[in-house]
Amino acid sequence: MRFIKIVFWSLLALVSAPLLGITGMALYLSPALPDVETLRDVQLQTPLRIYSTDHKLIAEFGEMRRFPISFDQIPQNFILAMLAAEDDNFLNHHGVDPAGLLRAAGELARTGEIQTGGSTITMQVAKNYFLSSERVFSRKLNEIFLALQIERSLSKEEIFELYVNKIYLGNRAYGIEAAAHIYYGKPIAELPLADMAMIAGLPKAPSRYNPIADPERALARRNWILQRMLGLGYIDQAAYEKALATPNNAKNHGANPELDAPYVAEMARLEMIQRYGDAAYTDGFHVFTTIDSQLQELADQALRDGLQEYDRRHGYRGPVARHSDVDPQQWPALLAKYSDIGGLAPALVTEVAPEHARIQFRNGDQGRIEWDDMRWARPYLNINSLGPVPKQPSDVLAAGDIIRVRTTDTEGQYRLAQIPQAQSALVALDPQDGSLKALTGGFSFAQSKYNRATQARRQPGSSFKPFLYSAALDHGYTPASMVNDAPIVFSDQYMDTDWRPRNSGGDFLGPIRLREALYRSRNLVSVRLMQDLGVDNALTYMERFGFAREELPRNLSASLGTPELTPLQIAQGYTVIANGGYAVKPYLIQEIQDRHRETIHIAQPAMTPQRLAERHDAIDSYRSNADPDEAKQVLLAEQVIDPRTTYQLTSMLKDVINRGTAVRAKALERSDLAGKTGTTNDQKDGWFSGYNADLVATVWVGFDQPAPLGRREYGGTTALPIWMRFMDAALDGEPENSQPMPDGLLTMRIDPNTGRSARPGSNDSILEIFKEEDAPPSFGELDDNGYRDDGAVTPLELF
Repeated sequence: MRFIKIVFWSLLALVSAPLLGITGMALYLSPALPDVETLRDVQLQTPLRIYSTDHKLIAEFGEMRRFPISFDQIPQNFILAMLAAEDDNFLNHHGVDPAGLLRAAGELARTGEIQTGGSTITMQVAKNYFLSSERVFSRKLNEIFLALQIERSLSKEEIFELYVNKIYLGNRAYGIEAAAHIYYGKPIAELPLADMAMIAGLPKAPSRYNPIADPERALARRNWILQRMLGLGYIDQAAYEKALATPNNAKNHGANPELDAPYVAEMARLEMIQRYGDAAYTDGFHVFTTIDSQLQELADQALRDGLQEYDRRHGYRGPVARHSDVDPQQWPALLAKYSDIGGLAPALVTEVAPEHARIQFRNGDQGRIEWDDMRWARPYLNINSLGPVPKQPSDVLAAGDIIRVRTTDTEGQYRLAQIPQAQSALVALDPQDGSLKALTGGFSFAQSKYNRATQARRQPGSSFKPFLYSAALDHGYTPASMVNDAPIVFSDQYMDTDWRPRNSGGDFLGPIRLREALYRSRNLVSVRLMQDLGVDNALTYMERFGFAREELPRNLSASLGTPELTPLQIAQGYTVIANGGYAVKPYLIQEIQDRHRETIHIAQPAMTPQRLAERHDAIDSYRSNADPDEAKQVLLAEQVIDPRTTYQLTSMLKDVINRGTAVRAKALERSDLAGKTGTTNDQKDGWFSGYNADLVATVWVGFDQPAPLGRREYGGTTALPIWMRFMDAALDGEPENSQPMPDGLLTMRIDPNTGRSARPGSNDSILEIFKEEDAPPSFGELDDNGYRDDGAVTPLELF
């Protein structure tokens, strides 16, 4: 009996000692353990995503690429694959699997090293969310106790969802949905069983079993999981054999943007950082911009085509590099140093024949350049001079040359190209609310991240004149007012030396109507207008177009476009003319959603009455969960210019296209287009800004380090062709739309030589638009010399 008691108490002690030890450790460690209830509200790091207004992905920013999904969205086959790979007893244990721990302990005792941790999915959740990856016993104990608490607090579905959304699966993929997109370009729900099993094999060692980096080992791991699924009865023999026969087709799909608009993406990223700080990268915001994907693609293509057209006019600067007598085996290595830029691919010339040249690309593909696609390549000598016309391909290319090419409509055939040295920017705005519809800040973001649309401050030249002419029309001038286009010298109180402005051609036309002066872009008329209005009065007026007073030089030279402004600022100014005089402000972000796709911000721009009426229903349905601090009242844009003035000015700017410096734009065959060219001294900057009532677009062309564009290069030859390409496609199929004629205007026949009322029956009279209060006296009120019978001179004739 005594022996039995000894045995009983000994066995009890043996059983109790570990329990007491575990209890003691639990009591010791519990106060330091985190609260597992926080898992219910966990916020996983999710990247910032930028979209176009039609919901096309533009860019993704953030260290971790993650697409959190709910348990209901996880395919059953994937759940089974993950259980087979990681924890087939998951549905039965209470957070800890004693058999797994004992197996891990046995491996440690046998080898002296930690082989596996014996962790369940619940224990991995505890480690991933609360603990480090340090392989020490104290962390393992914490992991066990946390797993037990997690199982008491959360359901199996909740635990599994937390696990698959958190785990790292290689190639910046965090969570199974991100892995599915990165490795296969599809959601997890659309993957076949074999690919699901491949992803299920990654948590064990994402780098070792990566299907891209180590396809052999990854395939072996996948097949082992499939065999486990078969053995556990999760799949039948047919499904197993089908999956086993599926090849490894994983490849890196990257972030896969649907719309290439990197300058826009960077603008949106910076604005989100200003709003939310570093949380912008991790809180899973979805940002919807005002960018129209179709217009953005048109803008990019128009800018690139226009720059290359300009560049070809100034000759070929030679190959990117020259290599003679190079072993063909070395060709891929030579080409690997170069990447595509602005749609221009690097290629190596392998053969030059009498009528063509053969080329090879980095991936080994072959192509050819016909003689007609390289005959443009006269040697570049300087910005104004070209070398002799080439007569055959060998005058242009040699075997071993590394060159740039662009595609043609014929498969396998390419055009010789080169990366332009000049740069450009294009901005397109909706004049009714200021929303950015398209923006490109240079030839290629890969070549230069400098956004010339918003950062490059350049002199707009004559494209700035409409703002001065608007001031004149609002101060009693009319399109028929006569101003003297003649030499003048100023000793300006705001300038240090005498100033002798001149016209671009050096000629003078004498007395000229204001309308003609604008479409002919006469500099001396602009100077006289500003002198008559007064510098300060004119600059104060120009602030109405959105320009800051400190950005406008306080001297008469401002009349010729010497302020240094960005293309976006110029485009904003033109919106006021295009929409009938309303001050709208450019904006890019239309809506922001949180990680749960709930709207937390929606833009409320000031709009014209026209747009306000169009969006009445949208305004009524303003999301109730938007930021309560944001004004929910949609603002009517302030009318800063008399609509009669903008109508007159638009009529005058249409003549810039119909008969002036932008006459080539008549080829678009639209009567609703108006605009103005601009060229600065020495042809360093070329501009064109144009519009109808639906769209305003501004184009700038120049070198980043100001230098002449060439002797015969002006706004009408550099910027206008880009604008035409864009607007032609952007407005294709759209009805013509101009500002309707407002009340208070009238049309009269005038003498084009004097700007005064025309004699009845005159054959050379023309129609002109006047404000009622500024209309000239009728012919019957004038004497033979064109003056009133009472001797008063017709007002506002400036000589």
